[in-house]
Order: sequence, then structure tokens, then C-alpha cells
Amino acid sequence: MNEVVKEWGPLVGRILIATLFLMSGIGKIPGWEGTAHYMAAKGVPMVTVALALTILIEIGGSLMIIAGFKARIGAAALFLWMIPVTLMMHDFWNMADAMQARIQMIMFNKNVALMGTMLLIMAFGSGPKSISKD
Repeated sequence: MNEVVKEWGPLVGRILIATLFLMSGIGKIPGWEGTAHYMAAKGVPMVTVALALTILIEIGGSLMIIAGFKARIGAAALFLWMIPVTLMMHDFWNMADAMQARIQMIMFNKNVALMGTMLLIMAFGSGPKSISKD
């Protein structure tokens, strides 16, 4: 069992973690207007540019991780992108409504955990079943 997990675990793990970013990035394309309005309401500067970069980073970084092609670079891009996203979009400390604060705190913590995952990929690479071992 241990050898199977060592061989296939990194690939399955990469797919599971990166699918979150892939679906988010793809979903922003048809939802451009609504996402742009939400970003503007949160005080994101240059919304059009920021949204285009967000889509590029989410889709591009996730595909790099899934394929195991320069996964460390894809993970680094997602990690760095998540810093301002997490602080600006999930600012639970600014919420007056307790339920909204709780939801945003969960989202904030989810992003922190995802950042930890990106650090693991940056440190250990993509593992077996990868296009490149970066």
C-alpha cells in the first residue's frame, strides 16, 4: 500500500488540490461582470487587470500543478497571488455581521491551508507521474 501511495498519491493530490483553482478560474470567465463588481466593492485596484491576472494565475498555475510541469513555479504563482487575495477578499475582521464574519474566517483559513499546500509543492516538487520533476 505504501508504495502505491508514494507512486500515485502525489498525482492524485495535485489533481484534487489544483481542481479547486482550475474551476474557480474557469468560472470567473462567464461570471466576469459579477466578479469584477465584487472585486471593486472590496477595493481591488485596476479590477479589469486584476481579474484577468487572477484567471490566468488560477487556470495556468493549476494546469502546471496537475500536469506536474514546472509545478513549483505554478505553486509559487498561486502562493504569491493568494496573499493579497486572502487579505483583501476574506477580511473577516471587518465584518459587522457575525455570520458573514464566520464565513469569511473559514474562507481565510481555507486559503491559508492552500498556501501551505503550495509551499509543500514548492519544497518537494510534483513527485512521480509528472511531466517534469522540477
